Amino acid sequence: MKKVLIIGAGRSATSLIHYLLNQANRYNWEITVADMSIDLAKDKVNGHSRGLAVSFNALDAEERLPFLKAADLVVSMLPAHLHIHVAKDCLELGINLATASYVSPELKEMHAAVQDKDLIFLNEIGLDPGIDHMSAMQMINNIRNKGGKINAFYSYAGGLVAPESDNNPWHYKFSWNPRNVVLAGQGVSQYLYEDRYRHTPYHRLFSRSDLVYVPEMGWYDAYPNRTSLKYKGSYGLDDIPTIMRGTLRYKGFCKAWDLLVRLGLTDDTYRMAYADDLTYRQWLRSYLPQNLERIGHSTIRVQIATLFNLNYSDEALDKLEWLGLFSEEKIPLDDATSAQILQDLLERKWQLEPDDKDMILMQHEVEYYLGAEKRRHLSTLVHLGENNVNTAMAQLVGLPLAIGVKHILLGNFKQRGVLIPITPEIYEPVMAELAEMGIVFKEMDVALESFNEYFSEAL
Repeated sequence: MKKVLIIGAGRSATSLIHYLLNQANRYNWEITVADMSIDLAKDKVNGHSRGLAVSFNALDAEERLPFLKAADLVVSMLPAHLHIHVAKDCLELGINLATASYVSPELKEMHAAVQDKDLIFLNEIGLDPGIDHMSAMQMINNIRNKGGKINAFYSYAGGLVAPESDNNPWHYKFSWNPRNVVLAGQGVSQYLYEDRYRHTPYHRLFSRSDLVYVPEMGWYDAYPNRTSLKYKGSYGLDDIPTIMRGTLRYKGFCKAWDLLVRLGLTDDTYRMAYADDLTYRQWLRSYLPQNLERIGHSTIRVQIATLFNLNYSDEALDKLEWLGLFSEEKIPLDDATSAQILQDLLERKWQLEPDDKDMILMQHEVEYYLGAEKRRHLSTLVHLGENNVNTAMAQLVGLPLAIGVKHILLGNFKQRGVLIPITPEIYEPVMAELAEMGIVFKEMDVALESFNEYFSEAL
């Protein structure tokens, strides 16, 4: 009997756990689900005969080691920076490991040691990273196999609210880690455009967003991610003159979020011990130049409009007002950063209701030459969740990871070491099974002139 230990039973682990439990009878597996909350672990196991719910402190080596020693494979659903503790134990104990997170530099350094132990540490096999890698490599290799030479690569993804559940002016609700949303983009975004490096600092990131058209869905805001350049090597695109990855939001989101960034409300570098003495209006006003009050701009809305040269009726200001930032409601936190105050407010305003559905959009655009002809290939995924528990985000993070785990347990992957799913051995069976579940990319491949005509009609 093969034994799998899953550490972490949060929302993103739901589909992973359900998949492995559903496969457990067929393959004679035992699935142990561990979480600090035993009730959460029990809820995810749901009395399954092949499942066991346990609780331990994953950061305490003495507590976690007995559970690791009993496993043939460990799935870490912990926060990304904590994987390394589990990875070191798995290496010492000779246990395979799988995560949905980016490979950290420290984990990457373990590659040779993992190979020497004949182990697989499979990472970046969730949604983003994960499905983005696999679908991109599938498309890139298909183009190369027919003789195409790739000239430009763009990739966009967004975790959004489904259109039928979109009922607030931001057109956004949380389907993944709220803190990551609030802090998104901090640093410098780097990409390559027509053989020139481009850098977008955080304070200009959302004011320089582009519009991207998704077939059958419409236009979306898109801003560049920080890590586009590292995919040149991973995807075998070292000589490509243009490569960019970006994040999608509904139109109008970036303009309003830019105001929050420029005001300073996403700052996470200092704490305000007096935060609970302030109302949201007082907190927001504390970031505005005091001369705006002296020259007669009495309301917060007028002051912000003046500061950022906006019309008083601008929809971006409506979004700020809808959040309650102009209100006299007291802030419920003390000794908090501005980012924490904003996150707390957004978690209440952007909450998925029980019957709400989320939506994942992912789109790759490749420009390539086939002989002398210039062509454009578009590969688009639109996937909706079922409710606020079985979300599209949870499905598309958990299912590829679960399928990867299955193939490791069955001995179908021959590679060893610290891996990501960019080889056909890994991505082909995973993508094929996802397609059987209805998780399918729609493809469009046309001459560039025809694509431009199609694009013009969408304007």
